[in-house]
Order: sequence, then structure tokens, then C-alpha cells
Amino acid sequence: MIKEYINESIKTKKIIAEDDSIIFSIEAASNIIINSVKNGGTVYIAGNGGSAADAQHMAGEFVAKFAIERAGIPAIALTTDSSILTAVSNDLGYENIFVRQIETLGKKGDVFIAISTSGTSPNIVNAALSAKKRGLMVIGLTGEKSSQLDNVSDCKIKVPSDKVPIIQECHIMIEHIICSMVEKKLFLQ
Repeated sequence: MIKEYINESIKTKKIIAEDDSIIFSIEAASNIIINSVKNGGTVYIAGNGGSAADAQHMAGEFVAKFAIERAGIPAIALTTDSSILTAVSNDLGYENIFVRQIETLGKKGDVFIAISTSGTSPNIVNAALSAKKRGLMVIGLTGEKSSQLDNVSDCKIKVPSDKVPIIQECHIMIEHIICSMVEKKLFLQ
């Protein structure tokens, strides 16, 4: 079982490494973030469950540092403020927990990174729709199945798997690559 799981993970990552369209999407996502930050934009990130942890992890890499000493990159994980999350959930519905934050904080030229292994989480899709209406660029990270998030995203990165743990592993790898590319292009060039 252990070897089978590891081999499945390796197989999926090899497919990603050899798929030029996925590589192009990762590069495009990085460039969207770079252009936004250069113009005073902020990166907002959200997901549910493990993807919420990814959102926080990615925001931390941007604000603190990934691999080099540098100034912080403006990024906020919309998954972290328990008072906002519970107030909005209670008063406006769970499907709007990220929408309200995007409506309140987001501005034209910012970026919203929507992380959903299924691409169908109502609170993520609703936030992506809200982000588009406000003029934010939307980067969607999903699994291989076609989804609502695909249709809303300016840039979609689809992991070629239908297994949630494998998709999540690949998402964090892709998020690390994006953080590295953004950091290097903003501060080493």
C-alpha cells in the first residue's frame, strides 16, 4: 500500500512535469501575481479543509519569505479570521464566507487564488465570481474533472488526478513553484 501510494503520487507529478499546458498555466499564474504586486495589488487565497491550510501556507510564504531574504509580498489567506468566518457564516451563509471578504477587501488589479480539489465548492466558486465582478484576476487550482471554477478562472491549473490527497499534494508543490517564481522575478531580476 505504501509503495502504491508513493508511485501514484510520483506518476501524477511526472504527468504534470511533462504536460506543457500545465507548465504554461503555472507560469501564467506566476506572471499574473507578479504583475499585480508590481502595480500595488494584493493576493487573496482561499480553500476549504486541507486547501484552507494551503491558503494559509501560501500566504505565509509570500508575506515572510520562500527561499530568499526580501521584502514581504502582500497576501492574505481568507481562511484565518475566525470572527469574520463565523459572523459571515451565521449572518450571510457559509457559501458567502469568502465573498464578503472579497467584496470588502478586494480591488481591481488584485488576485484571488481559489483552491478546490473538486472545483465545485460553493463558497470558493461564489468568491471567484465575486472577484471577477470586482476586477480581480482569478487563479483556480483544481483536480482533473471539469468544474464551475474552471469557467470562472482567468488561469486554471488542473492536477491530472481524481484522488483528493494526490491533488492536494500536487497543489502544494505547484503553490511552492509559484512562490519561488514570484519571489525570484520580483526580487532577483
